[in-house]
Amino acid sequence: MPQVTTLSERRTAVDDIFDYLHEEILSLRLKPGDKISEADIAAQFGVSRQPVRDAFSRLDNLNLLLIRPQRATEVKRFSSREIMKSRFVRAAVEAEVLRRAARNCSPADGLLLDASIEQQEAAIAKQDYAAFGRLDYEFHETLCKVARAEFAFEVILFEKAKCDRLCVLALEKEARMPQLIEDHRGVAEAIKANDAERAVAIGMEHLSRLDSTIDYIRNTNAGYFEPEDD
Repeated sequence: MPQVTTLSERRTAVDDIFDYLHEEILSLRLKPGDKISEADIAAQFGVSRQPVRDAFSRLDNLNLLLIRPQRATEVKRFSSREIMKSRFVRAAVEAEVLRRAARNCSPADGLLLDASIEQQEAAIAKQDYAAFGRLDYEFHETLCKVARAEFAFEVILFEKAKCDRLCVLALEKEARMPQLIEDHRGVAEAIKANDAERAVAIGMEHLSRLDSTIDYIRNTNAGYFEPEDD
């Protein structure tokens, strides 16, 4: 009999189920193509199927689940076209964020960037992939704050989430954290020096590193991609 997961009194069942499945998918404990059952999740959380359906719907909206009538729900496979679209949008937004951050960076902002880099270096020293992933998000959020464009982080967050599973595979299989932190350090130094074009150049090179990651994962895990992309 499945173990019943206790729900928080302050949160809805939909919230808890969504957060649980979201983490399972992004961490690749649930892999692209894996099938998941409404009935099994409902039993695990001790709820009816309705909150599970609602959580599934939210994950579907994030392009993380494939829900098909009368067929099993499965974890969405990667789509090369969707990844290309996401990266185009993110590059445009982040370039403007970096330009504004370089123009607006104050001494206090510089200290925030330094603190973020130090925390990332500590995660690398421990080979803590999960911590580095969280700090990566926080670094980009800090850049938006320095740019006085906090609203831009919502767009970056949405687009970045579409590629997070690829990034998990890249960090674990290619051990690229030192390279990524070097990019972050370069961006931070350029912003502190108020050098907008250098910050953008490093930032765009940083985003382009996903090209080789996509090729690597397609070659080693072709089943993770949608068939029409093959």
